[in-house]
Amino acid sequence: MSYSDAFLKKILTRTKTIAVVGVSMNPVRPSYYVARYLSLKGFTAIPVNPGHAGKMLFGQEVRASLQDCPKDVDMVDIFRRSEHVPPIVEEALDCFDGLRTVWMQIGVENAEAAAMAEARGVDVIQNRCPKIEYQRLFGELRMGGFNTGVISSKL
Repeated sequence: MSYSDAFLKKILTRTKTIAVVGVSMNPVRPSYYVARYLSLKGFTAIPVNPGHAGKMLFGQEVRASLQDCPKDVDMVDIFRRSEHVPPIVEEALDCFDGLRTVWMQIGVENAEAAAMAEARGVDVIQNRCPKIEYQRLFGELRMGGFNTGVISSKL
C-alpha cells in the first residue's frame, strides 16, 4: 500500500482525538511510546486496553473498549494482530459517528476491515505508524539527519 504524503498529512492535520487500541502500560512497548508521543504533540490519545481499564495513562483513563471512549474520536489507531482487526473496526464504526480514519500499525493489515471502513466513507491506513509519519512529514526526522523525501524551506 502506498499513500501520498499529502493524504497522510491531511489525516494527521485534521485528527484531534485518537483511540489507541491495544496500548500497553509498559514504556518500552511501541504502543506506549506512540500513544505518549501523540499526546505530547497535542492529540488527545485515549488508551484502550481491557486488561488495564480504569488506570491512568497520559492524563487519560484507560478504557476497556471503544464503547467506553468519548464519542468525539475521529481516528482509531490499532495495535493488534491483523486477524483481530475486523471486530475492532466494526465496533469503531458503530461507536463513532465522526470517525474519519482507521489506522493500522506497522505489520497490521486486513483487507476485510479496510473494505468495511472504506464502504462507510472512512479513510484507512495500513502497515504504517502515525508517529513515524508525523515526524517525517512535519520535519522532526530531518533534525536527526534522516532524508525524509520531503522538501522544506524550514531549517
